Amino acid sequence: MSTLDSQVEEKRKEIHTDAYPMSIGEVINLYTDGDLDIHPEFQRIYRWNEVQKSRLIESILLGIPLPSFFVAQQENGVWDVVDGLQRLSTIFSFLGIYKNEDGDLQPPLRLTATEYLPELEGKYWSDDFNNNCLSKELQRSFKREKIDLKIIKKESDEHTKYELFQRLNTFGSSLSDQEVRNCLLIMINKTMYDWLNVLAEDENFSNVFPLTNKQKDEQYHTELVLRFLSLKDVPIERVRGGIDIGEFITKRMREIAADSNFDMAAEGEKLRKTFRILNTALGENAFKKYQGGRYLGAFSLSIFEVIGLGLGFNIDSYSETNPSHLVKIREVSEGLLDNPEFVRNSGSGARASSRLPHILPMGREMLSL
Repeated sequence: MSTLDSQVEEKRKEIHTDAYPMSIGEVINLYTDGDLDIHPEFQRIYRWNEVQKSRLIESILLGIPLPSFFVAQQENGVWDVVDGLQRLSTIFSFLGIYKNEDGDLQPPLRLTATEYLPELEGKYWSDDFNNNCLSKELQRSFKREKIDLKIIKKESDEHTKYELFQRLNTFGSSLSDQEVRNCLLIMINKTMYDWLNVLAEDENFSNVFPLTNKQKDEQYHTELVLRFLSLKDVPIERVRGGIDIGEFITKRMREIAADSNFDMAAEGEKLRKTFRILNTALGENAFKKYQGGRYLGAFSLSIFEVIGLGLGFNIDSYSETNPSHLVKIREVSEGLLDNPEFVRNSGSGARASSRLPHILPMGREMLSL
């Protein structure tokens, strides 16, 4: 047997699956009985509008098959939804049984007209919500429609569902990389997810990143927090060899989230101190280019990797009340474009995989006291 054959056989033993069709009515019963976990926190990340939701209901009413739903069986038997979260929450919202992350019942979905069923405009599930509702016949037909369930059994390796979620929501996904990471983190360690969001909204952190509304909507500010935590202390050997930086950050996030010794309080304070000092020293110019005696342009990721991560690496040596420390940061910032090595390893043509092995040690050295 070849090495590849052995690897395939070994990995297949870690994944135990099953599949069978189930009526929407049966899935509804699972949800109301507490046997289906759909992660309502994800609603802040997925961005379906009323038209998309109505088109899903239209598809079910017309008998159009839906893509498979993936669930992972927990030790207690509860099914954890891995893929199909938005579709299921839309169905439950239409029926008026959907609850948010605090367990509060949410207002029922009001449908809009669709291409094939314009009469859906203003329709509700039942007359419990509004007289403009589906007939009893359509309600029965709706609940009898079958969906295809793929089940990852509890005997599978514990990381299988996270790997599956990441793959299903990365290929061709409308979510940004960080939105996918946020969903993963909610599943792995919700406390850390909440903590990351608090750090991303820190006033000093926000002040030094002049991001666009689109970047914030796609959770880029949260990604920058994660980049800081993942890279400021990382051994340089780990970022050599042409790594994919997006995959590396996701891997580091999963390592940190699973590490019981990771001190969120201490690491959070290091981030806050780093950006308090940066905000005092440079403000919104912290990660901009200094040319011709002034700061120009937008946020530069390369400059962040030198100054932000370099200061973070050395932050225990810095004092917020020592003026010479602020001068040091300004000098590094203003002289950065005069550094041939920085110029050679930054800019639009420098990929993170080739840039980081040079940029990270440069920043650590430049910002050392």
